[in-house]
Amino acid sequence: MKRVLTAVVATTALLLGGCGGGSDEPGGTAGPSGSAAYPVTAGGVTLERRPERIVSLAPTATEMLFAIGAGPQVAAVDDQSTYPADAPRSELSGFKPNAEAIAAKNPDLVVVSDDLNKIVDQLAKLKIPVLVAPAAKTLDDSYRQIDQLGDLTGHGDEAAALTERMRTQIDKIVKSVPARKAALSYYYELDPTLYSATSSTFIGSIFSLFALENVADPADPDGAKSGYPQLSPEALIKANPDLIFLADTNCCKQSPATVKARTGWAAITAVQKDQIVALDDDIASRWGPRVVDLVQSVADSVAKVPA
Repeated sequence: MKRVLTAVVATTALLLGGCGGGSDEPGGTAGPSGSAAYPVTAGGVTLERRPERIVSLAPTATEMLFAIGAGPQVAAVDDQSTYPADAPRSELSGFKPNAEAIAAKNPDLVVVSDDLNKIVDQLAKLKIPVLVAPAAKTLDDSYRQIDQLGDLTGHGDEAAALTERMRTQIDKIVKSVPARKAALSYYYELDPTLYSATSSTFIGSIFSLFALENVADPADPDGAKSGYPQLSPEALIKANPDLIFLADTNCCKQSPATVKARTGWAAITAVQKDQIVALDDDIASRWGPRVVDLVQSVADSVAKVPA
């Protein structure tokens, strides 16, 4: 199932560790947008000149590139990059990257989320620079990747403005939700087979902003499952979450109605009180500029629960 594959890929990204190849290395620095001083080094990648044909094989990176004003420099994006609508979507795959197909786009920068099929080495042999931008573990990781893309593309100012705007908006959203005497518990669903994400993941860090308790945490206490355990129906019903968040509404057609129809789930508080939240799969799984929308969705849902 596609959602299970997504969880596996996310787990792989966590195991790879780091963010975009680690901290920025010493080198050229980006100046005002449109007049960046090259060469520039960011995320372990050095570019001698501003890239004009970027290929993005990661939906999150695609959203970041367009958000910082580098959209006109993007020549092609992978088949999963559905946002923004005018992104030049192609047949390229981020899950099964093909060096020849990528090279055919004549890129001067490629952005990937994982080094699948050893694509970095393959493209290096073709002298094509590659930025590896793994799935973020924290909001700071997302901000860092945006800054790296800004430096590499000559849009450092726009990137800095975007991250500052995101920080401000998220802080405002979190502060808008009144503190509660007793913490609410939640279940976050990746797919109908009950794969979830613990507090140690990026998703978990977002919910922690609101002091919510994650019922999936006991299923992966030592992190052996990289924060993405599969829960049993019995354990979930026993955990009795106050809120249920569905991140499988598009991929797997789940909804409050399908959850209410599940055997035994009528006993769960979230079901009894209609506190089941249908999220947009893409926004929930792409941790770039639209993470602000995800934070807002969580805030709205928490605020609706009576104190």
